[in-house]
Amino acid sequence: METSLLHQLWHIINETQTKIVLELDDLNLVKYISIELGKKRILSFEEDNLVRCYIAAKIPLIRDLANARLWNF
Repeated sequence: METSLLHQLWHIINETQTKIVLELDDLNLVKYISIELGKKRILSFEEDNLVRCYIAAKIPLIRDLANARLWNF
């Protein structure tokens, strides 16, 4: 995966409202983040699949970061 794609993906993850990250189930969170990325960047079928697999693998980290944001406010 390209560095710029990863950077853009994590930017979207960090901007996603904490409530959304914590309330959506895993499948819908993956879908939500990939749709948000698709709004900012055109992805090929292969890139979309790669991004979805990457997000799915990082769900625990994404949720941990969202929980950490709760404590920073």
